[in-house]
Amino acid sequence: MIGVSTIPAGAVETTARNALLLDFETNTVLFEKNADVEIPPASLSKLMTLAIIFDELKRGSIRRDEMFPVSEYAWKTGGAASGGSTMFLPLNSQVSVADLIKGIAIQSGNDATIVAAEGIAGSVPAFAERMNAKAQELGLAHSHFANPHGLPDPGQRVSVRDLATLAAYLIRTYPEEYPLFSEEEFTFNGIRQQSRNPLLAYGADGLKTGHTAEAGYGLVASAKDEKGRRIIFAMTGMKSTAERATEARAMLTLGLKGFENVVVLEGGKTAGEIPVQGGAEPSVQVKAAGEVRFLEPRGSGAPYVSEVVAIGPVEAPLPKGRRVAVLRVSRDGKVVREEPLYAAKAVERAGILQRIQDTVMGHFR
Repeated sequence: MIGVSTIPAGAVETTARNALLLDFETNTVLFEKNADVEIPPASLSKLMTLAIIFDELKRGSIRRDEMFPVSEYAWKTGGAASGGSTMFLPLNSQVSVADLIKGIAIQSGNDATIVAAEGIAGSVPAFAERMNAKAQELGLAHSHFANPHGLPDPGQRVSVRDLATLAAYLIRTYPEEYPLFSEEEFTFNGIRQQSRNPLLAYGADGLKTGHTAEAGYGLVASAKDEKGRRIIFAMTGMKSTAERATEARAMLTLGLKGFENVVVLEGGKTAGEIPVQGGAEPSVQVKAAGEVRFLEPRGSGAPYVSEVVAIGPVEAPLPKGRRVAVLRVSRDGKVVREEPLYAAKAVERAGILQRIQDTVMGHFR
């Protein structure tokens, strides 16, 4: 029931190489730049790793309190000695699935992703197969995964459109898990680490940052405004943490403050009425299925004009809820949308005398 207008091309600038801003409720793009270009995912691929873990928990194939072993491969490749982001898992120790989830989402631990991959699928390659099957299921047309952590691999790629789609999947499918992404710190093995998401301090409630030399600095984030409207955006290719923070704040502001809802018809309100032929009542009020509104850039144009247009002759008996008209919405003389309208109540067929009278009066009219 929502129409969405995007920001005109060239009206917004960002130094990010790739960017996409999405309205969560309507899944409509509000702004994009090189959104389908395939890029290295860096740690943003961990969103897919978490999606697989959440799927396995939902299926009951693993438990939160289940303990996974820390292999030498996980310790060497993703542990402290690797020089990358790590959960600092001790070699040959055991760690719970619940702690691994936090270690991935908050600390971005490469070692945690390998331990999870080996514990769930037996090996990193087998886990990557599950990641790619999930990508295909979600329609991520420009994504292919080779490992669960996002360290450079020539076979690994994503697009910011795919990343935003993946983020929306996590929010919609696992609302009970989503608050985890807004946690600002996690202490494990006596080591306290903070989330790398610079937007948590400015109202965002997720999701993930990433960086490699090839990918640059990237981020996938989501936030809601004071009325509960949620946005999701993905950005990559920035040159520093400072630039990422600056550009991400600008995109956050654009998404939350740069658009407004324009209500054409409130939910539950009648749009008008149309005549009913042969009815016990001469007309019937009509309603839309819900609120009719537009999400558009602030101050973007002339007011909307709406009119009720019947779909051909409407005859009794008429049941409540039958589609009988459309709400035609125009701006500057151009039709921009037509919304179905339904009978707000039933109208019985008139008696024979009433129908004769109506027919005679119709001839005079």
